[in-house]
Amino acid sequence: MNKLKAIIFDLDDTLYSERDFVLSGFKAVAAWASLNLGISEEKGYATLFSLYNAGIRNNTFDRWLTINDINRPEIVAELLDIYRQHLPKISPFSESIELLQALSPSYKIGLVSDGYLEVQQKKWSALGLDDFFDAVVFSDSLGRENWKPSTAPFQLVLEQLKIDPKFSVYIGDNPRKDFFGARQLGMYTIQVKRTESEYGNLQPPGLDYCPHLTIDSLVEVLTSIDKLEQHQALF
Repeated sequence: MNKLKAIIFDLDDTLYSERDFVLSGFKAVAAWASLNLGISEEKGYATLFSLYNAGIRNNTFDRWLTINDINRPEIVAELLDIYRQHLPKISPFSESIELLQALSPSYKIGLVSDGYLEVQQKKWSALGLDDFFDAVVFSDSLGRENWKPSTAPFQLVLEQLKIDPKFSVYIGDNPRKDFFGARQLGMYTIQVKRTESEYGNLQPPGLDYCPHLTIDSLVEVLTSIDKLEQHQALF
């Protein structure tokens, strides 16, 4: 029986709520619009919030401008820049801190996260978790073609941790991309399937995309690690 030596995490909707980042970005856009477009900050944010709650995920700012009777599609790119470059007001899940404190004495801890590099770096800085981590890999630093489900960012974090894949586990939320690359390398995988997660309820496109275990909260990680270590031959 092999003992796991490294626990590697996804970022968005795994260690913190991605919804909080989105709403933080909307507040930054609404503040800018109040100064430059004549839209009250309260109204601007309320409309963006309403679009988000309605499930709108594409062309949000185009729709928002139309709702506010502003025919200036050329400023959508500027709104996107404000959203992506703002300093996010986000915090880790409370259980993230507790879990990392529990894991750090016994395991190496890593991160593999997708998304535009500057955006992910700003999130990471705002969360203040860096002291817990032995290796941090933002896949965008390897090029867009190496975002998950590519094996490349997983390979890099394992190299930085100096850990064999069979001694590691990756914890994420999105079954469309989080587990395939990790499993291809021989890593174990755990899905955190929160009801409020943006992607947690998606269906994996194939068996190779499925996690080894599924949990409802990071609170269950320690017992899940025990299960993996006790029953590795079954996986």
